[in-house]
Amino acid sequence: MSTTTRATAATANGAGGAPEKSFFELQREILVSEIAQSLEHVLQNINKLNRSLEEVIAVGNEFSPVEALWSQFENVMAKDPEGEAEGGEQGVQEGEEEGEEHGK
Repeated sequence: MSTTTRATAATANGAGGAPEKSFFELQREILVSEIAQSLEHVLQNINKLNRSLEEVIAVGNEFSPVEALWSQFENVMAKDPEGEAEGGEQGVQEGEEEGEEHGK
């Protein structure tokens, strides 16, 4: 209330200066200042997160040749089981025949 009295007194005396700010205006300025600082802090943290994500992506991109090599290896191995299955069955039959000979 004292700020309103001072503002009224200043205008009544004919002082052409800006009237003093009310409690509401002072609190609003304080809150706006705090919000601006918080937003600046959020912006800094978002920038840090962005840099971290860029580093992770860069590291991931370094592994793309290794991934391509493993994919090629997987494709080669996927073709061989059909050929190995036939060869594997022959090996099992030969092993059984040898077992029969040793058992006699």
